Amino acid sequence: MVAITIIISLLPSFTWLIFYLREDYRHPEPKRLLALAFLMGASITVVAFGLQVAFEGATAGTGVTPYSPIYLFVMAGIEEVAKFFAAYLTVRKSRFFDEPVDAMIYMITAAMGFAAVENIFAISGATAPFTGQQAYLESVVETTSLRFVGATLLHTLSSGIVGYYWARGMAQGRGAAFGLLAWGILAAAAVHAVFNYLILKFERDAFIFPTIFLILVAFFVLSDFEKLKKSGSE
Repeated sequence: MVAITIIISLLPSFTWLIFYLREDYRHPEPKRLLALAFLMGASITVVAFGLQVAFEGATAGTGVTPYSPIYLFVMAGIEEVAKFFAAYLTVRKSRFFDEPVDAMIYMITAAMGFAAVENIFAISGATAPFTGQQAYLESVVETTSLRFVGATLLHTLSSGIVGYYWARGMAQGRGAAFGLLAWGILAAAAVHAVFNYLILKFERDAFIFPTIFLILVAFFVLSDFEKLKKSGSE
């Protein structure tokens, strides 16, 4: 059953990754580099988790309560920064990183590696109480479906935002690059934190609200994706 859990846990990440890669079918990136970005994203979850644990420890007794706005924002920010470094370390010296849209492609690819690890642990945790095969499989399918339209989609969108501002920064030169990248990470962390807040507030009984929020964000992210594709073809 462990193998089944892992395989099914990977489906949301690979499904969304294929969707975005098909959007860049005219100038596809090398599979080796995409695989490296995915693995880097998966590996850096360990770093992100360690930093999140450190943040929880540092703020214990300071009045920063779990699930408060500052808590949600910082925890989300840690993940967004981690995913950026996963993508950056993958492509920083690559000659294939040569189009504006590539920033979004590699950010989303790294994000899907990150989300894959999260999904494995989340789905494993959700299915742990079930011993019967039918109940176990039902729990796997239910949790995977929720994460497909929830956390995994969120990671594509938040990292897409970072990728968009990363691309804009590179196009405008070193002077503007850091500021735009920082703005992108802050915006992504805000989106990430708002989604987590909605999940906590409404829980599964009203999952429609977090989903509507992601649909609205997706509209802007896909629009940014198209802008970068056009700028690269000019």
